[in-house]
Amino acid sequence: MKEAGCYDKSTNGVVAMVEPHSQIEQIQQVVYRILDANLDRAREGLRIIEEWCRFGLNNAQMTLECKKERQEIARWHTVQMRAARDTLGDAGTELTHPQEEQRTSIKSLLQANFCRVQEALRVVEEYGKLYNPNMGKAFKQMRYRVYNLESYLMGYQRHQLLLRSRLYLVTSERENLLETVEAALKGGLTLLQYRNKTADDIFRLEQAKKLRQLCDIYSAIFIINDRVDLALAVDADGVHLGQQDMPIAIARQLLGPQRLIGRSTTNSAEMQQAIADGADYVGVGPVYATPTKEGKAAAGLEYVNYAAKNCPIPWFAIGGIDPNNVNNVIDAGANRVSVVRSIMQAEQPTLVTQYFLSQLNRIQPEPNESHV
Repeated sequence: MKEAGCYDKSTNGVVAMVEPHSQIEQIQQVVYRILDANLDRAREGLRIIEEWCRFGLNNAQMTLECKKERQEIARWHTVQMRAARDTLGDAGTELTHPQEEQRTSIKSLLQANFCRVQEALRVVEEYGKLYNPNMGKAFKQMRYRVYNLESYLMGYQRHQLLLRSRLYLVTSERENLLETVEAALKGGLTLLQYRNKTADDIFRLEQAKKLRQLCDIYSAIFIINDRVDLALAVDADGVHLGQQDMPIAIARQLLGPQRLIGRSTTNSAEMQQAIADGADYVGVGPVYATPTKEGKAAAGLEYVNYAAKNCPIPWFAIGGIDPNNVNNVIDAGANRVSVVRSIMQAEQPTLVTQYFLSQLNRIQPEPNESHV
């Protein structure tokens, strides 16, 4: 662009005077295009999240929250911004990434769209300051609300799946660990705990990453035994703590409110303390003597019966439970069980998983349980 009033040899004269605001107007049109694209992106991402809240979770409150944010975005989406749109001339329409071509689970779909919304809101927050100072402020607050919505929704998803989970598999050390776990997941398992007391951290980290991926594919909860740091490193859904492990309050500070924390209990006092400390679920046992808890006396079916009458949060009977005695545990009041050897050492883990679930799913749900 030539400056106004300069001599142009090619025309033997002075070039036409350039409008003084033309460059500003060009920049303004670019800003409008950026705002238009990112407002659309934020609205689209929120709509995808809203549809899952509405149809997947049947949650009116979260559906309404998404709708409110979409409507707030629409209020800022002006005619001028829409008029600046140039889809055919947009250099980014053909750009893509392999990760955008597929989603492995509802969780990955939701997380991808939350990231999409948050990035778009950040762009609007910054470029919106060139359009209207109040726009930057409004979208900054909206971005924080979407962060909160993400935490609440992901935590809600985990708690709903925990309520629906009847069978809890705790791993033991095996060469074919991943194959055994996947076989159980194919059989309908929705809750897995990775437990390895002897391996070094590098090995545990690699196994935990692979198990995390498997649980994502099969939409199952993934819990780490004892190790809060490992749970954070692989983005696990929570941790399970023994009586001698970290206090629940400290684990909650590190993990945040959206992840799950379980606690092993062997008697009524430990159970009541775990509930008071804010555990999301408890283990009840060992019901029968088991090498997994070597040296611990069996708590017996009496403790199972106590839990059935007195535990207001999800609880899993654990310890020596197998296909031969699971119905005795159910008759004592259990509607959820946790197993190790029965599946980890089974020749056909899928069939054993299906058998456990067939027995547990015959039980009527507890009155305070909600289903999605």
